[in-house]
Amino acid sequence: SAAGLPAETRGNSSFPACSVPIGPQLKDPGQRTWLGCEAKNLPTYPGPNKMRDCYCTVNLDREEVFRTKIVEKSLCPFYGEDFYCEIPRSFRHLSFYIFDRDVFRRDSIIGKVAIQKEDLPKYHNRDTWFLLQHVDADSEVQGKVHLELRLSEVITDTGVVCHKLATRILECQGLPIVNGQCDPYATVTLAGPYRQKTKVKKKTNNPQFDEVFYFEVTRPCSYSRKSHFDFEEEDVDKLEIRVDLWNASNLKFGDEFLGELRVPLNVLRQSSSYEAWYFLQPRDNGSKSLKPGDLGSLRLNVVYTEDHVFSSDYYSPLRDLLLRSADVEPVSASAAHVLGEVCREKQEAAVPLVRFFLHYGRVVPFISAIANAEVQRTQDPNTIFRGNSLTSKCIDETMKLAGMHYLHVTLKPTIEEICQSHKSCEIDPVKLKDGENLENNMENLRQYVDRIFTVITKSGVSCPTVMCDIFFSLREAAAKRFQDDLDVRYTAVSSFIFLRFFAPAILSPNLFQLTPHHTDPQTSRTLTLISKTIQTLGSLSKSKWDFGLWCGEGAGYAPSPDIHPRTYPVHNRFMIKRAQGRKRFGMKNFKKRWFRLTNHEFTYQKSKGDQPLCSIPIENILAVEGLEEESFKMKNMFQVIQPERALYIQANNCVEAKAWIDVLTKVSQCNKKRLTVYHPSAYLNGHWLCCRASSDTAPGCSPCTGGLPANIQLDIDGDRETERIYSLFNSYMSKLEKMQEACGSRSVYDGPEQEEYSTFIIDDPQETYKTLKQVIAGVAALEQEHAQYKRDKFKKTKYGSQEHPIGDKSFQSYIRQQSETSTHSI
Repeated sequence: SAAGLPAETRGNSSFPACSVPIGPQLKDPGQRTWLGCEAKNLPTYPGPNKMRDCYCTVNLDREEVFRTKIVEKSLCPFYGEDFYCEIPRSFRHLSFYIFDRDVFRRDSIIGKVAIQKEDLPKYHNRDTWFLLQHVDADSEVQGKVHLELRLSEVITDTGVVCHKLATRILECQGLPIVNGQCDPYATVTLAGPYRQKTKVKKKTNNPQFDEVFYFEVTRPCSYSRKSHFDFEEEDVDKLEIRVDLWNASNLKFGDEFLGELRVPLNVLRQSSSYEAWYFLQPRDNGSKSLKPGDLGSLRLNVVYTEDHVFSSDYYSPLRDLLLRSADVEPVSASAAHVLGEVCREKQEAAVPLVRFFLHYGRVVPFISAIANAEVQRTQDPNTIFRGNSLTSKCIDETMKLAGMHYLHVTLKPTIEEICQSHKSCEIDPVKLKDGENLENNMENLRQYVDRIFTVITKSGVSCPTVMCDIFFSLREAAAKRFQDDLDVRYTAVSSFIFLRFFAPAILSPNLFQLTPHHTDPQTSRTLTLISKTIQTLGSLSKSKWDFGLWCGEGAGYAPSPDIHPRTYPVHNRFMIKRAQGRKRFGMKNFKKRWFRLTNHEFTYQKSKGDQPLCSIPIENILAVEGLEEESFKMKNMFQVIQPERALYIQANNCVEAKAWIDVLTKVSQCNKKRLTVYHPSAYLNGHWLCCRASSDTAPGCSPCTGGLPANIQLDIDGDRETERIYSLFNSYMSKLEKMQEACGSRSVYDGPEQEEYSTFIIDDPQETYKTLKQVIAGVAALEQEHAQYKRDKFKKTKYGSQEHPIGDKSFQSYIRQQSETSTHSI
């Protein structure tokens, strides 16, 4: 069950864990999350029908990044949706909100589940029921505050000694946006009802206050103003400074509370000045729920991964060992094949291996080698590639990565028509509804199957080159192994192209972004029948369609320049754009427009289906970069830079902004005139805000961040995949050692195989032993580098810094672990 989010990928530099360059420089950590959900026992609606129309949102802190479909008239809605994304920024909570749709008013929140970032590993990849909690504005907190305190003794004109406390509010970062805006201010209190207030900063959630407030603490007989407080001198350090953040609101309900922090003055015992970053916290009563369990519960499946990646040179030994895998004889003695042998699930090894070999252009030789080895071990041609082997999982993953655009071009128009037409195709007499005709349903099904089967069999010319090369090697290996079976060369290919590629996409189109949500029950049943029929047709060995287009003579892996192998769900979206100033005296205002991206142009129009108001050819895109918030006091903005101007666009959230930047960068990465530098801020009031240059044609002042090698059109980081492979090897070290023992046993004893070693495929014990020795040595070296990096970071990282504010529970846990490790080692 799923409202899913695979999430933080190679993050940005704001992610705290790796922002301090200590020892070997780590690349930014990658973090991914995958989520899913259903709810049960929601409270009844206070009306006659009792039912609710509910949807679920996925949020990074309070920023919504995904919304499920609405399930109508239910108190136990099942969403069954998967959402995957790479998390582009740091966060404190992964939150899920259940909303009740209201046609006439704003949708109301029923409850939420908030999982702290440090707790995500507890729920990794397992279904968990969470009780929904009440949503209290006082507990909805995010952001951090930079604070400075200074305490000094002052002798007044009357000779009285008092303490003077200077509290400086420097800045805040990452405050929430409330009802589409954030106009923050801070209040500062020492004791009693008297409080001082900063100026309101308009339209920013990263306000720069830099204001100082003074408080005097005097003896009882001498204080006369509101800023003076009566405390004995020895009690001064028992006081605390309280800072509250508020969002100035024009609504009658008053300003919204954003969070608070309390700093005891005893932090000044060792020094007269103190400065630190703090995470904002909820009010003391902010996290109390009314009655546990009275709002129902939410079932989630969360998959969260976080990668800490070194620079490339640290991976050279392991990377070189992996890249030699396709040339090792036998291939079962190679490092990549060994990974498949020790992992609990073949899929676990296949995902990073395929991405790794795709990045380095070696996926076809590797898959050809392991496929040929599997074919040689297959005894019956009818079972060829039918198991969940490393070969089949690697080919599945390759098709998923390289074939997504091909899948969309081939199937999406027909799938959309099936979803919209709602023609019944039920052919089980027991399941027919009243008024349905079996013959009509069979004809509907036949027409759908005929259309889909036709578009599939005619789609070979669009099949990505890498898939064609793999299918060619499968066909040749099968034909050579089973020379008496003339059909095996076709069934070897059809088992993938039909059974494992097209049929699953037809069965569950939402998992392949062919539909935005799960289909309704009737459409789902129709797609199930079509998928089963396509599987049956694809497995018929006597079928005589031409596989030549899928099994071409293999010109070597080079993705087709006009086919982009990945389709993103952000291809069509409403977003906010700023007028480009194409008219000399036109208004440069912001308007909502419908954006559309194809392989040829990037357009926007007033509404979906209208004629484009502007069309930007892909070859005119010189760069696609983020836009600093200071430009227009708006978050999640990016710029599409053209030869004469830049188009400024605001996406709906940070995940969507990153996805647009990624996909626009990919489709334009082969443009010959791509820029190497750009302006990270806008040109306003006669100058660039970033570098203050006055000419609107001045060269950029910052290096461009986007761009991939022209011959690789997949967003894959080779070092990150190598790090993931290392992590897998490291987690299965005991199995690697057992495999070494198995190699030694088979080399020495030529007798019955010990049962504990029988799970490993070892064709050449001596060669496999050499590979295992190299793998273990390479993994151990990387493990030492990681351990040293953590030790150095532990010594030099300051708690209370901008990267690790006070209140960062994940860092507190890390400090505790490192302290225990250090004590133990001593």
